Amino acid sequence: MEEKKVYFAVFVRQSIYAGMFLLSKAAFDGGMSNFVFVFYRQAIATLFIFPIAFYFERKTAPPLSFKTFCKIFVLYLFGITISLNLHGVALIYTSASLVAATVNCIPVFTFLFALLFRVEVLRLKSMAGVAKVGGIVICVGGVVMLAFYKGPQLTFFNNHHLFHIHNHHQYPLHQNNWIKGCFFMLGFNVLWALSLVLQAFVYESYPSTLLFTSLQCLVSSFQSFIIAIAMERNLDQWKLGWDVRLLTVAYCWFGRAIIDWRTL
Repeated sequence: MEEKKVYFAVFVRQSIYAGMFLLSKAAFDGGMSNFVFVFYRQAIATLFIFPIAFYFERKTAPPLSFKTFCKIFVLYLFGITISLNLHGVALIYTSASLVAATVNCIPVFTFLFALLFRVEVLRLKSMAGVAKVGGIVICVGGVVMLAFYKGPQLTFFNNHHLFHIHNHHQYPLHQNNWIKGCFFMLGFNVLWALSLVLQAFVYESYPSTLLFTSLQCLVSSFQSFIIAIAMERNLDQWKLGWDVRLLTVAYCWFGRAIIDWRTL
C-alpha cells in the first residue's frame, strides 16, 4: 500500500506541474509579462510561508550569519530568480508540452552535478549503475526528439472566455524562436539542477527547514522585483484582473505550496 502511495504522489506532482505549464503558457500568450509573473509567484509564496516559519522555528533556528546570507542570496539568484525567468521566456518561445518534457532532464543534470561534486557515486558494473545510465540516455533522447519535432497546435482551449488568447505576445512562434526557447530551457534545467546540489551544502550552514525555505522565497522575491521593474515599465502589466493571469498566479502558488509541503 505504501508503494502505491508513492506512485500516486508522483502522479499528482507531475499533474500539478502540467497545470502550471499550461496555465502559464495561456497567460503569456495572453500578453502577461513573465518577469511580473515570477515576482508575483515568489512574493505570494513569501507572504504565505514566512509567518508560518517564523512562528514554528523562531526559537530553534540558528543565527543567520552574513556569510550564510550571501551564500543564500547568490545561490537563489541563479537557482530561482534567473532560472525561473529563463523558464518563462522558454515557455513563450516554445510550447507547454516541450517545457513539461524537458523539465524531466533536471534529474539528469542533478545526477551529473552530484557526480561532479562527489555527492553521488556511479558504479557501472552494478545493475543500479547500468539503470542510471540507461535512464539518462532514454530521457535525453526523448527531450532531443521533442525539441526538434513540432506537431500541430492544439487550440481547443482558445475559445474559452477565461483565457482570451489572441496571440498578441511580442514573441511570434517560428523556428528560430523555437530553437532559442530550447536553449533557454536548457539554461533553466542546468541552473535549477545545480542549485539543488549546492543548496545541500548551504543548508548545512543554516539547518532550519522552514526558515531556510522562507529566506529562499524572500530573497528571490526581492531579486525578481528588481528584474521586473527593470524589464517591464508598463503599469498595466502589473494589474491582475479576474482572468487567466490571476488564475495562473494563484494556481502556481498553491501548486508549489502543496509540492513543497509534501517534500518537507
